Amino acid sequence: MGGGVRDPRPERAVIRVVTWNVLWWFDPQPEARQRGIRSIVADLAPDIVGLQECWASAETTQADAVAEVTGGHAAFVATSLPPVPPEDADRLGMRMGIGLVCRWPITATEAIELPVTHRQVPPVALVASVEHPSGPLSLVVAATEWEPEYADDHRAQTKRLARLIEELARAGRPVMLLADLNADASQVEFAPLAEVASDTWERGGGMTDAVTLSSAVPFAPLEATKQIDRRVDHILTRPALEVERAFLVDRAVDGMYPSDHFPVVADVVLERMP
Repeated sequence: MGGGVRDPRPERAVIRVVTWNVLWWFDPQPEARQRGIRSIVADLAPDIVGLQECWASAETTQADAVAEVTGGHAAFVATSLPPVPPEDADRLGMRMGIGLVCRWPITATEAIELPVTHRQVPPVALVASVEHPSGPLSLVVAATEWEPEYADDHRAQTKRLARLIEELARAGRPVMLLADLNADASQVEFAPLAEVASDTWERGGGMTDAVTLSSAVPFAPLEATKQIDRRVDHILTRPALEVERAFLVDRAVDGMYPSDHFPVVADVVLERMP
C-alpha cells in the first residue's frame, strides 16, 4: 500500500447558490417583505446568497439578517444602484449596497467601482474570497445600470465585470458572478459576460421562458421596459461547472411578494481542486 496522506477534502460537493435583488427598504411594506425574504431563504437553505439592493443601518445589515437564518457569514459593501431616495423617518440613515452571505468563512472582501459617466456616485461590485472545503472560491456580487438613456454605462459595467472574472480566474480557482445585470442573455449588455463565463441557468435546465422581473408582481416597475418580463438576474461561473438544477422562486409569502425580483437558485457541483 502507498504511504501517501489521504486528501481530506471532498471529491465532489453540491452547493446551493442564490442571487436576489431584495428591493432595499423601498415600499410597499418593507418590514413585511423582510419576513418574506427570511421565510424563502429558510426554505431554500442556501450555501451562498448574493444580495443586490441590500440595506444597511447604523446597527446591522440585511446580509447579517439573512446570515442569522442560514447560520453563515456575511459581508456588505456600499454603494449600489439605484440611488437612495431622500431620507424620511422610516429610512433615516439607511444605506444601499451589495451583500453576501456564505456558509463558509469569507477570508477577504474588496469593493470594486464600476465605471460611470452619468451618475455622481459609482456602484460597486463586492469581490470575496471564500474558504470552501473543496478549495477556495472567488465570488462577485453586483448590480448594474438599468436606465436606457445610460446604456453606455450599462455596457461599460458589464464589460468591467467580464474583465474582473478573467482577472480572478487567473488564480486557478472557480469564479462565480451573482448579479442583477438588468439584461437578459439576448441583450447586448450581456454579451461580454457570455464570452468569459457560463450561465448556470442553461446548464441546470432552467425554464426557457423564465422571468425574474415580472409584471405579475403588483409593485413591479413597469416603467423599466428594457428589463420587465425578462430573466435579468444571473449566476455565472468560470469555468463552466456542472449544475444539477436551476430554478427561481416566484411565490408570495402571506400575500406579499418579498421583492419585485424573484430569487434565482442554482445547485452547482464543485470538484476537488488540485
